[in-house]
Amino acid sequence: MTATPQLDLQNIPKHVAFIMDGNGRWAKNKGQQRLFGHAAGVESVKEIIKTARELGIAYLTMYAFSTENWARPSDEVEGLMNLLVEAISNEVDEMHQKGVRLLTIGDIQGLPGNCYQSLLAATERTKNNRELTLVLALNYSARQEIIQATLKAHELLQSGSISTPELTESQFSSLLNTKDIPDPELLIRTSGECRISNFLLWQLSYTELLFTDTHWPDFRRNEFINAIANYQKRERRFGMVSEQIQPNE
Repeated sequence: MTATPQLDLQNIPKHVAFIMDGNGRWAKNKGQQRLFGHAAGVESVKEIIKTARELGIAYLTMYAFSTENWARPSDEVEGLMNLLVEAISNEVDEMHQKGVRLLTIGDIQGLPGNCYQSLLAATERTKNNRELTLVLALNYSARQEIIQATLKAHELLQSGSISTPELTESQFSSLLNTKDIPDPELLIRTSGECRISNFLLWQLSYTELLFTDTHWPDFRRNEFINAIANYQKRERRFGMVSEQIQPNE
């Protein structure tokens, strides 16, 4: 058994984003239907939330359902939506007790009515919690988010609310779904795929990327801690050179 690495608690990322991939392949490997994998993936979500709270991570963003996912078989989509409602109903009490705030990004109004109402109720109930913010990306498209922000910026420019020189990166960021959320320091994608799949395209500009072969249902506490340890070995230079980041070394 591999020993769990010791983490530098002064260098814990404030915000970690996840592309939770591999539920279907994990299930197929076990001779099960894809929804069996999605259900198992919910247990990984719960363990990652628990571990994040223990480490002092302030934000988790999880890519739960993209706009492209509507193209999947209808029975899988319906099962995913039912699973989402069930998971929210089962977990909202504990989330609230543990101080977890639930937010969403994406077009949740485009989800089935029971999903939409469950999300609204859960976000309202947990809105004052500050121990950890869990952001679910649902019916989400980063390209569409950028288009919508561009249209908002155009309206502000046309109305005179802002002038062209004032349209800074910070101003544009304030028009995104994530306007009150810091950009992720670390993105983790499971199951061996090395792409970001229309997820947080603006926000990931300087995020550290980590791709693991582990399928999402097997991504638990130890895998998360190993990912944080990997992150802590990296030097984040933001376009500068090492000597500017660590001038005394």
